[in-house]
Amino acid sequence: MNLANTSFMILASILVLFMTPGLAFFYGGLVSKRNVVNTMLSVFVMTGVAIICWIVIGYRLSFEGDLGGVIGRPLHLMLTGINLNALTDIHIPIGVYALFQMMFAVITPALFVGAVVGRIRFRFLLGFIILWSLLVYYPMVHLVWSPSGWLARLGTLDFAGGTVVHINAGVTALVLSAFLGKRIKFGDIPHTHYNLPWVLLGTTILWIGWYGFNAGSALAVNTVAVQATITTTVATAAGMVTWMILDMVISGKPTLVGICTGTLCGLVGITPSAGYVSISSSLWIGIVACLASYGFVTFLKDRLGVDDALDAFGCHGVSGIVGSLLTGVFASKAVDPQIALNGLAEGGGWHLLGIQTLATVATIVLVAVMTAIIIVGLKVVIRMRVTRAEEESGLDQGEHGEVADYTVPVSNNLAAYESDPSEFGHEFEGQLARLKRPNQS
Repeated sequence: MNLANTSFMILASILVLFMTPGLAFFYGGLVSKRNVVNTMLSVFVMTGVAIICWIVIGYRLSFEGDLGGVIGRPLHLMLTGINLNALTDIHIPIGVYALFQMMFAVITPALFVGAVVGRIRFRFLLGFIILWSLLVYYPMVHLVWSPSGWLARLGTLDFAGGTVVHINAGVTALVLSAFLGKRIKFGDIPHTHYNLPWVLLGTTILWIGWYGFNAGSALAVNTVAVQATITTTVATAAGMVTWMILDMVISGKPTLVGICTGTLCGLVGITPSAGYVSISSSLWIGIVACLASYGFVTFLKDRLGVDDALDAFGCHGVSGIVGSLLTGVFASKAVDPQIALNGLAEGGGWHLLGIQTLATVATIVLVAVMTAIIIVGLKVVIRMRVTRAEEESGLDQGEHGEVADYTVPVSNNLAAYESDPSEFGHEFEGQLARLKRPNQS
């Protein structure tokens, strides 16, 4: 066992797990007060459901054996028969690698929750998560990250999850939104955010956790991990500043939600190429990914007619697509000698860009078709959308019987609080005793 690599991967796994509660704060701060509990619970529950699914069968379907280059061969349930202490080529235990990949299986379905908040039944979401993990996520992992996967053999480059995570979650979010339909009051009133400081807190946690996501995907303490750390930082900063400038030019004011969204787009955009590109290339990737997502969210989303509540597709899907394609432009063997081809801008010609384009399109089609099939089948047994009354009152009460705030609002009528304390003597007997005159019994 290489102790440095193993320690690094355990830390990276913890950082990726940290992203899920961070995402809960990010989404929870963006929604209305009536749906905060439902949104945060729907995200955080992935840390339970997805982990169990991964242990029971997910790891085997992703990495053990091969069926047609699409899925693994689940000969046994759980992790029985797997020597978790056996070492990989970079001398980390298989158990640690399985742990690291488990955290990706947790955060990926949490991403598309933002598209459907406020109107999807929690029971339907639970059933969907399980079926989607089995029929969409695990096959995507096998296709791209298993050596026997079809897209992997084709030469697809996806350093930390452009196709497997972000395009996958983004397209799923778009299809779910289309089947659910628009919110009842969509477009009627300006959207109000529950807690903007939570949005900033969630963004910060996501950025910190993303170093486990991207640098950890080097799977070792090496120069590729260092490069991924730097390119992640630069692209994220570029995304943040780009969105801020666009807000200032187009709407006249920079916004906290805007710079947090731009930060997220920069993180997503660099993910598929973090260990393959130069620092200057990462700057351009962050800018272009943010421009594409801003353009979609601001100008194209309404024309599409799909109510993606928190722009899960607009951020993760669009920036993920851009990042996947730009990997075919900027990937460099000088940065990572293990890759087979240079990108277009690095003198490698069009071949890698063609591979990346094919992989991106294949991911979009596969995810869209399978997600639609799962939704249609699951709707037969579980109602997908809450009732109109539940949606109007909020899912916090309707689905969970809880609210985010238990504070009592203060009345504007101050006279209502100017009462004689003696009227409440039974409540304040000890305190009122001090107010009695000395000659009183």
